[in-house]
Amino acid sequence: MADKPVDRRPETPGRAEEVDYEQLLDDYSHFAPPAEGEVLQGHVLKVTDKEVIVDFGYKSEGLVPLSQFVLPDGRVAVQPGDVIDVMVDRQAPEVEGYIQLSHEKAARVRAWDTLEQAYREGLLVAGRVLGRTKGGLSVDVGVKAFMPGSQVDLRPVHNLDSFIGQDIPVKIVKLNRRRGNVVVSRKLAVEDEVTARKAHALQVLEEGAVVTGVVKNLTDYGAFVDLGGIDGLLHVSDMSHGRITHPSEVLNAGDEVTVKILRFDRERERISLGLKQLAPDPWENVEERFPRNSHVIGRVVSITDYGAFVEIEPGVEGLIHVSEMTWSRRMKHPSKVVKVGDQVEAVVLEVKPRERRISLGIKQLEADPWTTVDARYSVGSVVEGRVRKLTDFGAFIEIEDGIDGLVHISDLSWTKRVKHPSEILKKGQLVQAVILNIDSGNRRLSLGIKQLQPDAWETFFRSHQVGDTVRGRVCRAASFGVFVELAPGVEALCHASEIPPTAARGDDAPLPLGEEFDFKVIKMNEAEKRIGLSLRAVADDEERSRLEDYQKQAAAATMTIEEVIHLKEQGEGR
Repeated sequence: MADKPVDRRPETPGRAEEVDYEQLLDDYSHFAPPAEGEVLQGHVLKVTDKEVIVDFGYKSEGLVPLSQFVLPDGRVAVQPGDVIDVMVDRQAPEVEGYIQLSHEKAARVRAWDTLEQAYREGLLVAGRVLGRTKGGLSVDVGVKAFMPGSQVDLRPVHNLDSFIGQDIPVKIVKLNRRRGNVVVSRKLAVEDEVTARKAHALQVLEEGAVVTGVVKNLTDYGAFVDLGGIDGLLHVSDMSHGRITHPSEVLNAGDEVTVKILRFDRERERISLGLKQLAPDPWENVEERFPRNSHVIGRVVSITDYGAFVEIEPGVEGLIHVSEMTWSRRMKHPSKVVKVGDQVEAVVLEVKPRERRISLGIKQLEADPWTTVDARYSVGSVVEGRVRKLTDFGAFIEIEDGIDGLVHISDLSWTKRVKHPSEILKKGQLVQAVILNIDSGNRRLSLGIKQLQPDAWETFFRSHQVGDTVRGRVCRAASFGVFVELAPGVEALCHASEIPPTAARGDDAPLPLGEEFDFKVIKMNEAEKRIGLSLRAVADDEERSRLEDYQKQAAAATMTIEEVIHLKEQGEGR
């Protein structure tokens, strides 16, 4: 006898009916119409020329117009097997056996839900810029939103059209679902990104690190480099070991550049960067590459009042001092010899690596005229030159390029008391002079102008002696006597004690100025050029001569002494 089937139903009366009823509700729930505005998930079964057939879990399949999936370029953005959001579209015309669905409406509802959540939680939303609108841009964030022009970027944007078609992150700043209004901001999204990147950069960056950044913008003094949320300044002086007049010679905005962090002030968030520090220092071993007296060729990069700077290799510059440009001293400014951009040859005079200085010269390319001056000139010879400079103690005369001679103030005139050379000479004047001394070792040449003429004093001393009677003109008066001009440039002193009272006129001067008298030379000092005169001695000589005449007359006439005295008194007019 066959076994009876085991009854596995619950023993409690009514339990079987309850379970079966719930199962029936689950099995047939898809026959109930979906709620108004309910968003459902469906699976794409088939794509036709006009419609997309969707299984969304109800007794009938749904139809979505294909136009809701066609992209701007004409491609269809859905295929069988895709899961899409749909909702019943009761306004669409019915098709027998199908329920009309709308993907656009479902996406819009889902978008609003997403936007409301993002607005509440401050989340970023992806958007695509559709086009320009009054005061800003139109952005698709699932629904059409408005972005004011002031919210496009951290800095003012002058060309909003450049954002059209771009996918951008935005934050929702205002939302009204009932009115369908959404206002978004890319600026806030960028600020959040910058803040996050800056915080990360402040944690990982440190002095001495080598990092990669992007050049944001250039200024006259350097370039700002984005290091990933924080900017660093690459100063123009730290871009290259060579000379740079503007950062654009090395970098452009948008360039990716590897730099070294030189200084990092975390509190002030300031970073100084260096580019040349990643390259070898050209001043290392510079003495080996440019030894003293070696010849180099370089480019003149700048000119100052005191010389010209020449770049002899990138990062290494030498100075040609104005005194090393020519043997001549007539040059007023270095620009008379070289110009910026000129290629010049020079001789290395001195190298100081620690001071990063190289002294150059170009006059050394020619022979030093002082080395042959002894062979070309001799003491006593007459030369011609131009007055180059006047000083309190004399005048410098250039007799050839690089050869200057000094005419001391004492060698300007035999007779005139010169207080300053400008009394006799003018700058630029062409003059002759006599070479008095040559010292080529010390590069000194002594000249004289008065030596071109005979020395009036020497002539006088050679032709006169003490006791001579000379004729002179009273030219100057002093409290102790008068000065008498005996010859052009030769003056002698007649002391007041040597002037007889009978010669005075009663005025301030012992003798009338401008008048000529005969004087007797009573003193002569050639070394000190001093001559002493006496008017009294001349008068005494005259008196003595008269007495001698009287004596001769008396002797001839055998007159008595009383007669002689009488004749003498008559001669004096008594």
